[in-house]
Amino acid sequence: MNAGPVDPTTTSAWAALAAHRAATTPDLRSWFAQDPQRAERLTFDVADLRVDLSKNLLTDETVGLLLQLAEQTGVPARRDAMFAGEHINVTEDRAVLHTALRRPAGAQPPLTVDGQDVDADVQRELEKVSAFAESVRSGAWTGVTGKRIATVVNIGIGGSDLGPVMAYEALKPYVQAGLECRFVSNIDPTDVAETTADLDPETTLFIVASKTFGTLETLTNARLARTWLWERLAAAGVLADDDEARRGAVAKHFVAVSTALEKVEAFGIDPANAFGFWDWVGGRYSVDSAIGTSLAVAIGPERFREFLAGFHAVDEHFRTAEPAANVPLLMGLLNVYYVNHCDAHTHAVLPYSQHLHRFPAYLQQLTMESNGKSVRYDGSPVTTQTGEVFWGEPGTNGQHAFYQLIHQGTRVVPSDFIAFANPAHPLVDHDAGGADVHALFMANFFAQTKALAFGKTAEEVRAEGTAEDVVAARTFSGNRPTTSIMAPALTPSVLGQLIALYEHVTFVEGAVWGIDSFDQWGVELGKKLALEIAPALTGDTAALESQDPSTASLIRYYLEQRS
Repeated sequence: MNAGPVDPTTTSAWAALAAHRAATTPDLRSWFAQDPQRAERLTFDVADLRVDLSKNLLTDETVGLLLQLAEQTGVPARRDAMFAGEHINVTEDRAVLHTALRRPAGAQPPLTVDGQDVDADVQRELEKVSAFAESVRSGAWTGVTGKRIATVVNIGIGGSDLGPVMAYEALKPYVQAGLECRFVSNIDPTDVAETTADLDPETTLFIVASKTFGTLETLTNARLARTWLWERLAAAGVLADDDEARRGAVAKHFVAVSTALEKVEAFGIDPANAFGFWDWVGGRYSVDSAIGTSLAVAIGPERFREFLAGFHAVDEHFRTAEPAANVPLLMGLLNVYYVNHCDAHTHAVLPYSQHLHRFPAYLQQLTMESNGKSVRYDGSPVTTQTGEVFWGEPGTNGQHAFYQLIHQGTRVVPSDFIAFANPAHPLVDHDAGGADVHALFMANFFAQTKALAFGKTAEEVRAEGTAEDVVAARTFSGNRPTTSIMAPALTPSVLGQLIALYEHVTFVEGAVWGIDSFDQWGVELGKKLALEIAPALTGDTAALESQDPSTASLIRYYLEQRS
């Protein structure tokens, strides 16, 4: 895969898609009426997921042209190169092997990349994480005073936070009784202060997640947490006032996810309690690596392996399924079609599950950090719009907020609806005649995609006796594209499947656009400038005077107002 990217706009499929879009007026009512098999033909199973694409703005011709586009832009070849460990992250000269993190033990053929036995490395680290998780869960690991751990606080940022917190929230029904995880990411001191305010230092364990052990926000919060631990233990009369006692406390109450063992040890963490991962794992693809240690502690090693198995099932589907039934491929191509041919700029993800309330935020990093690029992987400018703004909230909350725009606004907002047949808490409303609350919830899920697809005509509104002057306001155009994703229940395996599905959707889009979906240089400049500005906030007049007029003015206001 050393050749440069294909410009998608130069392909015959791209031109044909443009002509097809111009000649096609979406009419989901007619398409369904004329084609009784449409729903069946455009619904697919991948592992435990049922994915219905039939309410999207596509015909069989659309699908055929999109599959041609994938072939002409080299998507299958780039996918195969990724799974083989070729260095498709060209700006950092790295392999892209998050899929290796979930290969089962003994997978064949073995995966060797750059002379390294990747399978052996992954399984060795997974065993180490599993042993640690079990020691915490069993009570064998104790704090400095011998009490078992009750709260695990994960300190990270970006992929070292968004993945673990999302997965922990999603899988709360599987968390061991008596254990709790909390998460600190923001350098705003409010975050660490409020997260630790009501904790018992004797039963709190911190996981500091930073591959280089140099991330500014993470290390700042780790130092604040360490000070909190020392001060609270001393106040409780269980920590002597000397360096040896303090280092002993850190060794029992801190572990690390990092490969920078010297820095880990200098902080006070025993290097034996540092769990590593590799440069071929991007942060936003790392929840299934040692970055997921807090999750492994919470749900246990067995459930964590089920989580990994869910990823792997979708990996294998993406790697081997024929194109016309390859769900991540079809969904990724659809997103390209909406962005580049239907003038869509955003994409809503609407989980009808309160446990997935952090899933849209997780996908924001996965998709927007991956595909928010304006150059291709050979350094040339992109020739198309790239990326989408991903956003969303759980249903039914969103129905009472932003669904108005999706239903009747002027913008095309492709939306993914996610739901589960069986709830974690099957409650009954006895005051409503024993109504099944989950059934009521799911009725909303089904109703929304139906309303978005088929709308309501002016004639239908008039037939209800509506006054003519408000008929237009109560008319719904329909033809608003949605994808419905369902599963029997939100299990560890199903969560892994959902994450892998969107990882590969993101991959497909980037491959078509010819961009490197695995670097993130766009986050670096702001971090560098923050370090340069920081002295200006603490009295360095030269640093202040070197700023542009707007920034200098804002800093002066801050200094004046800071009490």
